[in-house]
Amino acid sequence: VAQQISLSKYPGKVWPVHPKRNKIGPYKTFKSIDQLPDVPDAAFIGVNRFLAVKLIEKLSKLGTGGVSCFASGFSEVGNEGASLQNELVEVAGDMPVLGPNCYGFLNYLDNVIMWPDQHGGSLVKSGVAIIAQSSNIAINLTMQKRAVPIAYIFTIGNQAQTGLSDIILNLLTDSRVTAIGLHLEAIDDIGKFESMSRIAKKANKPIVVIKAGRSELGQKQSLSHTASITGAPRANSALFKRLGICETHHLDTFLETLKVFHFLGPLQSPEVVSVSCSGGEATLIADSAIETNIQFPEFTQTITSELERILGPLVRISNPLDYHTFIWGDEQKMVETFSTIMKN
Repeated sequence: VAQQISLSKYPGKVWPVHPKRNKIGPYKTFKSIDQLPDVPDAAFIGVNRFLAVKLIEKLSKLGTGGVSCFASGFSEVGNEGASLQNELVEVAGDMPVLGPNCYGFLNYLDNVIMWPDQHGGSLVKSGVAIIAQSSNIAINLTMQKRAVPIAYIFTIGNQAQTGLSDIILNLLTDSRVTAIGLHLEAIDDIGKFESMSRIAKKANKPIVVIKAGRSELGQKQSLSHTASITGAPRANSALFKRLGICETHHLDTFLETLKVFHFLGPLQSPEVVSVSCSGGEATLIADSAIETNIQFPEFTQTITSELERILGPLVRISNPLDYHTFIWGDEQKMVETFSTIMKN
């Protein structure tokens, strides 16, 4: 964590605590929390689960702004772990706790990197917020090369105290956040989640979700991963649909949908114009929309006539449009073609 903060060139104060080392990275260490010169705004705890609970209690009494708990071995491992997780929540009091069993968070708006591993993000002025129940998936998402500006990454692990809905409600107040992406194994609280989604809709901040545990094997894995009971896939999908949340099933679609929402906002219509110089591609585009609500409206008569004039008699005007190769290299006609299509 200290290394990642150092690499980010964070200008604020950083106080590593370690009982034996005198220095971690470029930072001087303190032997214990009691020696800290002031109350930390945020803390990352990277110790075993039993010590983690004790340190959370100390930090809470100190008035710390919030804590990310890295340790695992809580409710995901059975009764003993569940009892320890209950203790963690009790001693934390009002201090927010991410996790346990999570990687913390990345704030690419204000350059706050509370993260114990590599990441691929960079500073942005606005972007999407991603909340993931899997820390490793979160790492991978920071490495994306799909031109999706990421403002925040939050990992939530077991959601022992601070759950998904609480985090989203806070993110909705940040005007720099344009859309929210969720990788979920379990919803923290259905009532809260429903209320949050209505607030998000009013704020015009769309939500995209990729829900883990659609298969029986996936459900078993989620239970052992973060103690998440994933629920029936159809019930989850019905809930998302009712709340106006966009559900995706693959990470590439997840990111591309967030990108559309960031740059364009929620689409006002399912109508699409597709243009290519290939009949094969036009057919694939048309076929790919079969199981969706996407519609390809016919061009108006005015636009059809204009395109016939530009493209010539051998091109059949339709949507999706194969404009053929006759106008390749003719910059004026290319500009006229696309300008005319955009008037539809």
